[in-house]
Amino acid sequence: MTTSDILARPGHAIADDVNARRLSARAVAEAALAAIAAGNEALGAFTDVTAERALAEADRVDARVAAGESLPLAGVPYSVKNLFDVEGIATRAGSKINRDRPPAARDAALIERMTVAGAVLVGAVNMGEYAYDFTGENAHDGASRNPHDPGRMSGGSSGGSGTSVAAGMAALSLGSDTNGSIRVPASFCGLYGLKPTFGRLSRARTFPFVHSLDHLGPLARSPRDLALVLDALQGPDADDPALIDRPPVAAVDALDGGTGDLRIAVAGGYFRAGAGPEALAAVAHVAEALGATREVDIPIAAAARSAAYLITTSESSALHLDRLRSRAGDFDPDTRDRFLSGAMVPAPWYLAAQRLRAAAKAAFASLFETVDVILAPATPFPALKSGTRMVEIGGATLPARPNIGIFTQPISFVGLPVVAVPVWLPGAALPIGVQVVAPAWREDIALRVAEALHQSGATSAPVAALT
Repeated sequence: MTTSDILARPGHAIADDVNARRLSARAVAEAALAAIAAGNEALGAFTDVTAERALAEADRVDARVAAGESLPLAGVPYSVKNLFDVEGIATRAGSKINRDRPPAARDAALIERMTVAGAVLVGAVNMGEYAYDFTGENAHDGASRNPHDPGRMSGGSSGGSGTSVAAGMAALSLGSDTNGSIRVPASFCGLYGLKPTFGRLSRARTFPFVHSLDHLGPLARSPRDLALVLDALQGPDADDPALIDRPPVAAVDALDGGTGDLRIAVAGGYFRAGAGPEALAAVAHVAEALGATREVDIPIAAAARSAAYLITTSESSALHLDRLRSRAGDFDPDTRDRFLSGAMVPAPWYLAAQRLRAAAKAAFASLFETVDVILAPATPFPALKSGTRMVEIGGATLPARPNIGIFTQPISFVGLPVVAVPVWLPGAALPIGVQVVAPAWREDIALRVAEALHQSGATSAPVAALT
């Protein structure tokens, strides 16, 4: 089996082969490291390659398997956004200033759980500065480029996660999603991405962006991989006070349940008005594959997006106030200016935005009494050309960087679980994503729908054909 053959396989297929000892974890790790060495300079995915660690972890996995263990992610190579603590590496969060931090003394909680499950960490990946980005472009580390067209954005802020998985350098990646930072790169790079319910997964030992909106989750090339990771990462953690004590959801066990019993609707109104033709066609494609004909309006979505923006800029500016005072020149000017604007948001505005969350959650909860799943665009358009500054959305010309996530922000605001699924429209050179939104704590439903779409061929996430 060649290096490209190994890495074209989804994570669950790699794990099956390693558990059956048809393939060694060391061979997989070596293949991933070779792919990174060959492609990273052109694509800008990795900021830190953990080669020595990867080979040592792989050897430990092979030893565990030889001793009779069966591991859900045996030998699966994965990357992490560089806001996760990785022992021995400074947690940069895409910034210049954080390079002065000492190396992390311990892995992030989710990395520790990936290790227990048998996954092999191959490195930390590029991201938007302090996660305040939808483009995948970084003023300090350069852009993480889209493997399907390196002249285009990978999406952000988990841009390196999207690039590393779409290019086949890793089978999986862990990213963060505050306003859409998993679902936007999933849409631009043609991947499946899971944003779990707010409070589902531990954020311990990761660099924060917006405390009341930050989520962590995986990107992958199959829904089954997302489910395997979710099952591996769930569980209590006293180190994260925001973690909500809920029973784990059996994601893998639910995957093959089909969609015949589900009431599926398409989001109209706000989610239609701002969408470009490819986004509308992608939603229609998924809806047709699922037999969904009902359209629902969510009138509070526009206000929810505005409130999410206010909360994001307010909370993040408070977090970075000391850095803004002492090292303002070391920020990306675009990021710095948004932090500064957040510092001037009147407190009553912030409080009003937080109060709106209760109304928005109630509106979505009411809607989910009549439907089980809502389909919506993930992004208004496919990946933009790198360096694009302004975009057309809903007939208005707007700055690209803060507005690519207009469809993901309202969902983050209410903390619902979402799987972004990748659609390749007939004749299209680039993919575009569709959000599969489920009720709170029902990641299993969103994953069931994604798996049904994947099995039917309506959605797919091939490794990019690099030239």
